[in-house]
Amino acid sequence: MRTLAVLLAAAGLAACAAMEEGAPPPAAPATASYETRALSSETGPGDRLDTGRNHGLRSAVVAPNAAAASAHPLATRVALDTMKAGGSAMDAAIAANAMLGLVEPTGNGIGGDLFAIVWDPETQELYGYNGSGRSPMGATLEDMQAAADEHMEGEEIPPYGAASVTVPGTVDGWFALHERFGKRAMADNLRPAIEYAENGAPIPEVIAYYWNLSEKRYRSAHESGMLEEVDNAIATYFSPTPREGSLFRNPDLARTYRRIAAEGRDVFYKGEIARSMDAYMRRIGGHLRYEDFARHEGEWVEPVCADYREARLCELGPNTQGVAALQMLQMLEGFDMRGFGYGSADSVMAQVEAKRLAFADRARGYADPAFSGIDPEAFIAPGFNDAKAERIDLEAALSGPRAHDPALGLALESADARLREGDTTYLTTADSSGMMVSLIQSNYRGMGSGLVPDGLGFMLQDRGQLFSLDRDHPNVFEPGKRPFHTIIPAFAFKQDMPGCQVRATAIEEACPYEPWLSFGLMGGGMQPQGHVQIILNLIDHDMGLQEAGDAARWRHTGGCEPTDDLNGDACESDMGTVYVESGIPEATRAALEGRGHTVRPARSGFGGYQAIMRDFETGAWIAATELRKDGAAGGY
Repeated sequence: MRTLAVLLAAAGLAACAAMEEGAPPPAAPATASYETRALSSETGPGDRLDTGRNHGLRSAVVAPNAAAASAHPLATRVALDTMKAGGSAMDAAIAANAMLGLVEPTGNGIGGDLFAIVWDPETQELYGYNGSGRSPMGATLEDMQAAADEHMEGEEIPPYGAASVTVPGTVDGWFALHERFGKRAMADNLRPAIEYAENGAPIPEVIAYYWNLSEKRYRSAHESGMLEEVDNAIATYFSPTPREGSLFRNPDLARTYRRIAAEGRDVFYKGEIARSMDAYMRRIGGHLRYEDFARHEGEWVEPVCADYREARLCELGPNTQGVAALQMLQMLEGFDMRGFGYGSADSVMAQVEAKRLAFADRARGYADPAFSGIDPEAFIAPGFNDAKAERIDLEAALSGPRAHDPALGLALESADARLREGDTTYLTTADSSGMMVSLIQSNYRGMGSGLVPDGLGFMLQDRGQLFSLDRDHPNVFEPGKRPFHTIIPAFAFKQDMPGCQVRATAIEEACPYEPWLSFGLMGGGMQPQGHVQIILNLIDHDMGLQEAGDAARWRHTGGCEPTDDLNGDACESDMGTVYVESGIPEATRAALEGRGHTVRPARSGFGGYQAIMRDFETGAWIAATELRKDGAAGGY
């Protein structure tokens, strides 16, 4: 067994040799390579000039003043226009998010929740915001179990219909974030989305693809009785269903945005919109009531951070899954990931095993801390993940990863598809003052619950499906509780390594952590796995920002989830599956199979990445976007 101790020794010797020689990490070649490439027997895309960024399919955007990246070109354009007009990075993020609620309802909208991490250059502080909504106060665990019994063989809360709906937190999040960091009037921020909702906005290829999948799902759910009402969704989103290049109009959403712009946050939670949602839920037999909306309030939270080599990654704690990425990095820091090489069998093996160990804790204790009483810092406490890393054997997959303390129990596992899928949007903005915004927003599975309140033009989320039905589980359904969330924004600091010379001062003073990277990678349970892969690509493999996102990814599914029973061992026998993109070498796939993993190729499910990085030397912004989505990065 090649254990962590052996790998630490190897990594230490390599580090000492590099220090003695004084050799910097290898840089990209100064001149392009024109070597002839082998021809493929199949047709495919063209070749990119070999600049040394061999995993990238396009160049990153470089801008001196401001930058934005989102999942739709119009949203990115709106963000940049907002900052050009004097708005802050937060104004730009809100304007882009409102636009995405129109043009990408497959992933987000004001019927869903929002999380954000913000670097404020004025206070030199990092802020976290949890904008997730709570379950109805009038619903009970028995109500949820009855719905599960009727439609899901008793195993889980139904994905469509009223049982899965929780209070939407996005609009409250906009106003809370705007109050602290905004400069322009909210009406100005919402104006572009209002105008496009009235006049029509173009729908691109990938969004159109997912949009077309949704109609059949909602019609089937309604026919089965799971979805109480479908006519509003059909009228709003599927009359007709947009194709690539269609101009989509949503006049109801335009009117809703106008009300919010004119009357503020309270019209959504205490005014006309809240009363409309209440009336609709009463009409269809749902649980949410006016009092649930009026009671809602988001929460400012401290980001949770962990160091990985010269980087410091910050995430939001439970009820999100952000801590899983930190756990994985703490386990991987002792391995020679640079020496293994990108995409090698040892590299992917170490990452997959770290994921399985971290997700065992995710299943056990990631829940609303107001109910669970579990301190998220416990999962990254000194030594906690070192003990887990000792269990990673690069030659043989763990037969059954358990939580750190087996006596605390684990959740049963069904490798739930809902936690692999996730339908979300991520965006990031940065302005000339140095403010950086990392914002993620989602309706959850599909386009949401399938329920569109009368005349409002948006779909309510189905995030409540992520509660457990086990009374003993920290994530069990309870009235007024926030469910487990998959969506996580990320932010990273980095030591300015070119400026870190040996000085007669403490290293933390000579090499302070500087705000460096605002990024996210949406996509259900892929998100922590994706965050880790991005950090490794940047730190261990010296990739550029766009290249780090373009590079082929892996994802592991299976293992324990936060939605199942607390006690039991079904998940421990589930090894799951490692899915890989075509850029992962065949030799790596074969080696992983030989070490005990089931490996399958896949063309989707690997997330959606956006990022903005600060160039420490020039002060410029570098922005990147996801090749797997329709998005765009831009700057000026």
